[in-house]
Amino acid sequence: MAGYKRYRKEDPVSYALGITLTFELLKYRTRQVTRVFIHSEMKQGETLDKLMALCRDAGIEVVYTNKIFNVLSQKENCYVIGEFRKFKGTLELDHSHVVLVNPSNAGNMGTIMRSALGFGLQQMAIIRPAVDAFDPKVVRASMGAIFSTNFVYFDSFAEYKEQFGARELYPFMLDAQSSLHQIRPQGTFSLIFGNEATGLPSEFAQIGTSVIIPHSDRIDSLNLPIAASIAMYETTKHIIHA
Repeated sequence: MAGYKRYRKEDPVSYALGITLTFELLKYRTRQVTRVFIHSEMKQGETLDKLMALCRDAGIEVVYTNKIFNVLSQKENCYVIGEFRKFKGTLELDHSHVVLVNPSNAGNMGTIMRSALGFGLQQMAIIRPAVDAFDPKVVRASMGAIFSTNFVYFDSFAEYKEQFGARELYPFMLDAQSSLHQIRPQGTFSLIFGNEATGLPSEFAQIGTSVIIPHSDRIDSLNLPIAASIAMYETTKHIIHA
């Protein structure tokens, strides 16, 4: 396994594990791709031919080796890995944002990216401390949506608010001013979600219009990706279906 190490946050590259993710990577972040690794058990055929053609046309190195799969992938059916340079995103003033405050679960972050892409919210602010968006677990959970998402890290919500506070802000909290069905954003907006375990701190109740998603008393709360998906659907449905 010499030469191949487990992913580390400080590494300049990350990995798309699996052929579907690698196709998404090649489609949306071609210039960031450094190498594509192929396992010896990858079957010959149309799919491999397509992959090879894309790499050849883009001048991307293809490496046949099993070693990196032993290091990076715990899944038996992973036969392709795309290696890519980490990239920087930018947030636009005239775009709506999803804001994740101190997210700590890689799978949740990736799932939210996937839902956000589906609802046309492709810009995300991430407030530290937070999980590493380039962790291969996030990449996999996003099902490739990360390659179409502009995300930027901020050291505090105050830093984000200083740049993007002049918009409709909707922090989602259990102790909130409004129910989700009562709000209908008219301009650019930010949907703000807290940590999976603790939610948003109480001071967020004083920021913008705090929102709750009503549900029955049979549960104490919705998990973060589901809550975020419901919120994104409700606030964009008049745009998506216009």
